[in-house]
Amino acid sequence: MPQSPLSYKDAGVDIDAGDALIERIKPLARKTLRDGVLAGIGGFGALFEVPKRYREPVLVSGTDGVGTKLKLAFEWNMHDTVGIDLVAMSVNDVLVQGAEPLFFLDYFACGKLDVDTAAAVIGGIARGCELSGCALIGGETAEMPGMYPAGEYDLAGFAVGAVEKSAILTGADVKPGDVVLGLASSGVHSNGFSLVRKCIERAGAHLPATLDGKPFRQAVMEPTRLYVKSVLAALAAHPIKALAHITGGGLLENIPRVLPEGLAAHLKKGNWPQSELFAWLQQTAAISDHEMNRTFNNGIGMVVVVDAAHSAATALTLRQGGETVYQIGTIAARGAGAPAVVD
Repeated sequence: MPQSPLSYKDAGVDIDAGDALIERIKPLARKTLRDGVLAGIGGFGALFEVPKRYREPVLVSGTDGVGTKLKLAFEWNMHDTVGIDLVAMSVNDVLVQGAEPLFFLDYFACGKLDVDTAAAVIGGIARGCELSGCALIGGETAEMPGMYPAGEYDLAGFAVGAVEKSAILTGADVKPGDVVLGLASSGVHSNGFSLVRKCIERAGAHLPATLDGKPFRQAVMEPTRLYVKSVLAALAAHPIKALAHITGGGLLENIPRVLPEGLAAHLKKGNWPQSELFAWLQQTAAISDHEMNRTFNNGIGMVVVVDAAHSAATALTLRQGGETVYQIGTIAARGAGAPAVVD
């Protein structure tokens, strides 16, 4: 007996929904256009020309996701800020090499496409690109029936920036006596959420109503801070030696990545405040100060290492750019077997 022909809809794919999403994405992407974009969303490949003001441009790339923070986005139906997280995780990484983020691409995958949810997520991605001055020039929306539970999706992002070859930050000239400045985070950012979710589970019905003046869920889901514009302004004005984006591994594992062999960062407890959010996490998880600095950013999302003679002026420029800045420590010689970060 002849069988009826199958279509995409029989496989669970809604082409019309995909077309509707593209039409909603295009105006969002147009808001992020900047010098260098030759062709963006809609083609098989996006085209970008490195701005001619660069004499010896070196491209710097970064890719990342949002991690298990997405589990809370699904559970709490909060999808409008995880796109900002996605952009921030990559562009902040590109920034620490001294690079200006130029463009961004995203990957959104789901089992069945919900246009409103996808548009909220990608709207956040576009907003993150606006805030960091980079162009959203392409991406992929993949509808894959049977791959993801209903209502869930996955996200990945990819950023490319450029820096003059002579201005690449390596941390090679960091020396004892240099000052460690810490730029305040906006919250947990996008690392440590496996423990955050355990804390929420442990607290059960006894969750606080508010933290740091925000409803509990908003405080937890506050998007990762984008440091691009303020730090680029500081880099243009001051001889910054190294930057460290405080992501997975916290202060203890990320600062050593930009220090020369034989040096350590000595952090001074109390030089920056602990927010209500981090205090609640520490109390609920019952972990030490040391473990807080290893698991979370603990209130510091970006570290700036600068000569002591330039630290005050650098901090002023960063504050004028909107950052909350603390002098959280200094660089010292590291003895044999000693930790690279002393907290």
